Amino acid sequence: MSSTVGQVIRCRAAVAWEAGKPLVIEQVEVAPPQAMEVRLKILYTALCHTDVYFWEAKGQTPVFPRIFGHEAGGIVESVGEGVTELSPGDHVLPVFTGECGECRHCNSEESNMCDLLRINTDRGVMIGDGKSRFTIKGKPIYHFVGTSTFSEYTVVHVGCVAKINPQAPLDKVCVLSCGVSTGLGAALNVAKPKPGSVVAVFGLGTVGLAAAEGARLSGASRIIGVDLNPSRFELAKKFGVTEFLNPKDHDKPIQEAIAAITDGGVDRSIECTGNISAMISAFECVHDGWGVAVLVGVPNKDDAFKTHPMNVLNERTLKGTFFGNYKPRSDIPAVVEKYMKKELELEKFITHEVSFSEINKAFEYMLAGESLRCIIRMD
Repeated sequence: MSSTVGQVIRCRAAVAWEAGKPLVIEQVEVAPPQAMEVRLKILYTALCHTDVYFWEAKGQTPVFPRIFGHEAGGIVESVGEGVTELSPGDHVLPVFTGECGECRHCNSEESNMCDLLRINTDRGVMIGDGKSRFTIKGKPIYHFVGTSTFSEYTVVHVGCVAKINPQAPLDKVCVLSCGVSTGLGAALNVAKPKPGSVVAVFGLGTVGLAAAEGARLSGASRIIGVDLNPSRFELAKKFGVTEFLNPKDHDKPIQEAIAAITDGGVDRSIECTGNISAMISAFECVHDGWGVAVLVGVPNKDDAFKTHPMNVLNERTLKGTFFGNYKPRSDIPAVVEKYMKKELELEKFITHEVSFSEINKAFEYMLAGESLRCIIRMD
């Protein structure tokens, strides 16, 4: 890689030219990293529902042409001025949010919401100089959440790069850079169910199943999966889910159905859909006196959370979480080690694998509801 240091790299990238249209494999130019940036060679990336959501551009500001992708594993190719904690050859996971190490959030043990580097879905340029590092024939191609991993090479702020064990298989641990860590951390770091607890998980996609896995690792005795898609129930058993409820099967609010089978409510609930009704149900289904509900899913911008104040006064707790309360650089390497020690199984999250040239198949699998995570090989 030393021959490319300081040079513009020409490589393949999957470019979204417009909303909802298939990605096109193009030759792009990737500029060298500037101050506090690193250029990465991406070896494996995965498709997350967030990529699909912003590619469809139905509910947010469209930013095109753009290179999506934010779950990935790769190797540092070169570093910019001021970067001391990473070197060429390091194995890393780029992350859509960051850790500057200097702001109040980074200096707090309670928060991971960095003032400088927290997720910004509208920004399509680097934070340092307001320019893109991607071009095609001199015309800029926009970044996505600071990562843009649907490219053989990408440039990322150093604060959004987690250095990991070089022995960790990047085709497996790449899924820890978003969805799996988000759900797992929501359980382990925020809900914190005690051994023997009863936990409800709303939404059994990748994030919800990771939350169920976290509840299982915590020693929960019952894990109730709530989903509108009954085809997900059998798969969810692999992640510790012990019983299933489909709101369509009940003629009363699902929170009442849950309370009826749990002696008044669950100890912990984790909501992973972003549906406002599910959020309210997740809060109202926890037991009074000690129940804790954790919101993970992102709602629509016009949604309003409504519940009777007595639900709060009766000592139920409502929490929110972002990326499972993990600080990317400080905490994600330890999550990788959980996998290396066989404390965490990632293979069951990976349902499909395609080559980079077949990346649009990954979108098809997700849109059809057939996949949890599809690994995209950059070979």
